[in-house]
Amino acid sequence: MSEQKIPVRSEVPVEDTWKLEDIFPTDEAWKAEYEALQTMPAQIAAFAGHLGESAEKLLQYYRLSDELTVRLSKLMGYASQKLDQDTANGFYLDMRGKAMSVYVAISGAGAFATPEIIAIPDETMERFFTEEAALETYRRPITAVRQLKAHVLSGAEEALLAAAGEIARSPEEIGSMLRNADLRFPDVSDGNGTMHPLTAGTFVPLLESADRVLRENAFRAYYTRLGEVKNTVAATLDAQFRQLKFFADARHYGSTLEASLDANEVKTEIYTNLIEAVHGNLDKMYRYVALRKKLLGVDELHMYDVYTPVVEDAAVKIPFEEAKCTVLEALAVLGEDYTDLLKECFANRWIDVYENQGKRSGAYSSGNSYPHPYVLLNQKDTLDSMFTLAHEMGHALHSYHSTKYQPTCTADYVIFVAEVASTCNEVLLMRHLLGKTEDKKERAYLINHFLDQFKGTVYRQTMFAEFELEMGKTVENGETLTADLLCEKYLGLNKLYFGPDMVSDEEIALEWARIPHFFYNYYVFQYATGFSAAVAIANRILTEGAPAVADYKRFLSGGSSTDPVSLLKIAGVDMSSPAPVNSALELFGELIEELEEIV
Repeated sequence: MSEQKIPVRSEVPVEDTWKLEDIFPTDEAWKAEYEALQTMPAQIAAFAGHLGESAEKLLQYYRLSDELTVRLSKLMGYASQKLDQDTANGFYLDMRGKAMSVYVAISGAGAFATPEIIAIPDETMERFFTEEAALETYRRPITAVRQLKAHVLSGAEEALLAAAGEIARSPEEIGSMLRNADLRFPDVSDGNGTMHPLTAGTFVPLLESADRVLRENAFRAYYTRLGEVKNTVAATLDAQFRQLKFFADARHYGSTLEASLDANEVKTEIYTNLIEAVHGNLDKMYRYVALRKKLLGVDELHMYDVYTPVVEDAAVKIPFEEAKCTVLEALAVLGEDYTDLLKECFANRWIDVYENQGKRSGAYSSGNSYPHPYVLLNQKDTLDSMFTLAHEMGHALHSYHSTKYQPTCTADYVIFVAEVASTCNEVLLMRHLLGKTEDKKERAYLINHFLDQFKGTVYRQTMFAEFELEMGKTVENGETLTADLLCEKYLGLNKLYFGPDMVSDEEIALEWARIPHFFYNYYVFQYATGFSAAVAIANRILTEGAPAVADYKRFLSGGSSTDPVSLLKIAGVDMSSPAPVNSALELFGELIEELEEIV
């Protein structure tokens, strides 16, 4: 049978594409808005030096800011999504570049606002709120800005830090170019002598192979090549953490961790509590590793055995129409209003469904909620594709609810809560599917899928977070992040997290050198906290019903109306406590126990 041809964009049925005409009816309409926005930097700049003059002037500034938030979101969203349909399309590449230039110009024109708002005396600000009732809408963003007072410098110093920001991006950019553009790997052979190309993109798929010879060859070849540039990668990480320390010190923070988390109003204790909670549940990870060793039937379990499936594939083809129906069934526990909204998404082309030549890979929810969110998929009619649909619709409906129920200034939510709704949908779908089958093979397949999520999201990301914390402390203590030091620290953590039944091959000590997230400023811990929160919320929904659903929808509608930890408390989850992480990993242990019994 010949391989199915990937269509060009013009061959994709219109009903399987997103309807970007909801944003702008034509490219010409987009261009007209682009031209109209050219005057906005000057309009923003006209407020400079005047924000503290009166309540009316401050209100006018925030209202214009709201207007521009919506207009820029639409301008960027349309251009970016048009380009994502076909990334080789030069017309839309140029359009996105123009949209970005307008965005940068408007953002730069408003750089004066934060120091001016901070400079307004407290008694004056309270008088403004009293004099202009409409200003109350903006109390939350105004308060958030003014809370940064201890970390905002003089105008001249802020300008200097802004200029240094260009240089501060260099470590990430250099590391990315090395990993993605310059590194080349040798082809590797499988057990039959057939050669396979090894790249950064094929590395994990090769480790998923059932051919252990291929897995080992790919593993050793990849890290041997990475070892040849380890000193260069270590130098980029050292530079990354030194620039973080520079900005943290300049802004009077106690540590790089505190400076990074403060942007999202998250306390450092949440980060360290996560690590402590996962340490307290490592016995479950060790049990999982022992089960993987048993199911693979190997005398020694090596790091190149981590990704290959341990349960025979029980998946059948799941067409997109069937996937939509199953997702609707699974999410019916969230109420008819939620599923009606999903049906509206499906019926009114909020989703771009199938792959076409040049289309951006992967999947995402646009984040652009004006007039509504959009979702990009590359549907493959598999179980994974169905979970991706549930995941991205969680993002989309989170954005929809926040935009609908919050004023523009608090409609966006921070990254700390961004993965909660998407993962909650996945958990509800998994529990629904497990509730529908008693077939041992199918249950084993589903449970293993869920266990891999736990392993990859909670344990692995927490291990990364702990390594990142160690790097920050090392630089803050005046030491240098050398390749040898990084290898030593990483290998020690790998042994701790995988336990006695895993052979921590010496090559795995270099894994830090291939992880781009270490340049994302203490980002990865949020995958683990978000997953844990989502499991807790889904469990509460399934056990308590309507009251839990009502609380969850209040969370979905919360945007950034308060800090993210307080938002999650609305949904019944207290991430300042280790309880949600412990609860999630308790479920992990229960699922391991069932899998042990049925395989």
